[in-house]
Amino acid sequence: MDDSGSTVPRRQLGRYLRELRENAYVTVTAAAKELEWSAPRIWRYETGQVPMHPNDVEAMCRVYGASPETIERMRALARETKAHGWWHSYGEAIKDWFKLYVGLEAAATRIRHYEANLVPGLLQTVEYMTEVIATDHPQLGEAERKARVDIRLRRQRLLARAVPRAPHLDVILNESVLRRPLRDRSAMIRQLDALVVTSERHNISLRVLPLAAGLFRWASAGTFTMLDFPSEVRAPEPTTIYMDGPCGAVYLDKAHEIEVYENVWRSLGERALPPTESRELIAAIAKEMTDGA
Repeated sequence: MDDSGSTVPRRQLGRYLRELRENAYVTVTAAAKELEWSAPRIWRYETGQVPMHPNDVEAMCRVYGASPETIERMRALARETKAHGWWHSYGEAIKDWFKLYVGLEAAATRIRHYEANLVPGLLQTVEYMTEVIATDHPQLGEAERKARVDIRLRRQRLLARAVPRAPHLDVILNESVLRRPLRDRSAMIRQLDALVVTSERHNISLRVLPLAAGLFRWASAGTFTMLDFPSEVRAPEPTTIYMDGPCGAVYLDKAHEIEVYENVWRSLGERALPPTESRELIAAIAKEMTDGA
């Protein structure tokens, strides 16, 4: 089974349904009333959060006045959304809103990530991710914590896969991330050493935004991820901006939203150190921690 699972078909279907509704000048509230559904249910469908039954798709299409040909195409796409990726086997260990992201991540050709607070999950060592998970979820038992570590390690495999070709990971890290120690200082040193080694891989670019760089455009945006998808397909997915927090996630893919974050990324790139200088700074911080131990 392709690791991209059903995420992309779900997103495409949701986007098409939203376009049909908007072109018919039907509001979410009006559609929900006509279908006798809740408005959040329609929102979950339109954002690709959950798979859809072809009959539900047809019901929506009929409310929007879609042609028989369009209804059949939408039903066919709905059938594609039933496939499950590997992440579904972890059940409640991975939140539904994050399953959507993991599927998109697996389907992306390029992942751009700005991180203001932590080493990104795709680059974390086991020691680092274990402390992060324990800090965020102190109520979890040992088995549940291990499951979350396993999920993060499974996600990291995509950077080494051969088929489909591994995505390019482009990371800009705030220097403060590198200087924020773990409780186990030696574990943080090993994490920094791992970043130096990992950043030399052909499909990974790691740059550091030094503290002395000053403000960048829309610095208030905080941590975010930009996912780019294959462009040589019939209906390419738009670049998607992803941000998450303790209670859920935000996905942005409208043209003006993408333009804003492209400008943010460009501003960050202008201020970040080049890859070689970034590796040198990471190594120097690791040495400072070693000497101070």
